[in-house]
Amino acid sequence: MLCIGNAIVDILSRTEDNFLVDNGIIKGAMNLIDAERAELLYSRKGPAIEASGGSAGNTAAGIASLGGRSAFFGKVAADELGRIYTHDIRGQGVAFDTPPLLDSAPTARCMIFVTPDGERSMNTYLGACVELGIEDIESSKVSAAQVVYFEGYLWDPPRAKEAILLAAKIAHEHGREVSMTLSDPFCVDRYRDEFLDLMRSGTVDIVFANEAEVKSLYQTSSFESALEALRGDCKLAAVTRSELGSIILRGDETVEVKAIEIDALVDTTGAGDLYAAGFLFGYTNGYTLEECGNFGSLAAGIVIQQIGPRPMHNLKDLAEQFGLIKAFPAKAGTGFASDNA
Repeated sequence: MLCIGNAIVDILSRTEDNFLVDNGIIKGAMNLIDAERAELLYSRKGPAIEASGGSAGNTAAGIASLGGRSAFFGKVAADELGRIYTHDIRGQGVAFDTPPLLDSAPTARCMIFVTPDGERSMNTYLGACVELGIEDIESSKVSAAQVVYFEGYLWDPPRAKEAILLAAKIAHEHGREVSMTLSDPFCVDRYRDEFLDLMRSGTVDIVFANEAEVKSLYQTSSFESALEALRGDCKLAAVTRSELGSIILRGDETVEVKAIEIDALVDTTGAGDLYAAGFLFGYTNGYTLEECGNFGSLAAGIVIQQIGPRPMHNLKDLAEQFGLIKAFPAKAGTGFASDNA
């Protein structure tokens, strides 16, 4: 598996709803901010935890935790946060070799304010992220990956669009598949037509979304109508619904998957990222769609019971305990085509 996304250091802080109101923060959304706004919010936050994050980076880490092989493309700066990010993601077993920026914008950071209901409101300064470009696309990794996955947030920095389109071209030339996550409803609002074109043109084969994102994509209040439209626009889609589980669509096939039972909701940061990790781990190892969804539910269910978007526990061990990893298919791989040679 190859994941492409914004390399971001997350700064997680617990807060009350009135903090969001007082600081003009849109609850439950990802808000892009400039350096001045980032410094202001940082000065006003309470105690915080700093951890390497970023949507696609979280997915790559989740795949590695399940025992799969994953790589990540993303841009950091040659600064302290950049070194922390590189150390963390490599320590989680992800191949990360994108050269850092020199003498330029600092490494991106996202201040995540978690309210008592577990909802997270993200305020992101992209910094070095916007410099990810076609020169950072390693053809050998793209052509070897069974699935190339990218986050919708990459449509904000313009150079990243060119990089994604190049990666998709290389992947399809080598018979691989391309997947994306819609990221959040506000991201969909900004790039609705472009996201639909990616799906309808066949540039993207697999789509991940939550209920709000897919309704935003088709500008409808009807979840059922949005699902039917999605079914016709892409080859495979997985739509998450929090405690209601997920729905997987492929052609005329519909698979409903339950969420796992949890002890307590702590922080929803990374839930969608880890669902994608579990699903794609199962998908690249030849499991059924229902089993793929079960992997996704497990990974998402584990991460929402902790602070931070990357699993603190070994997901492979937990998957074995839940009986998900019974026996790999005879030609199963771990996310890269070379494993199946």
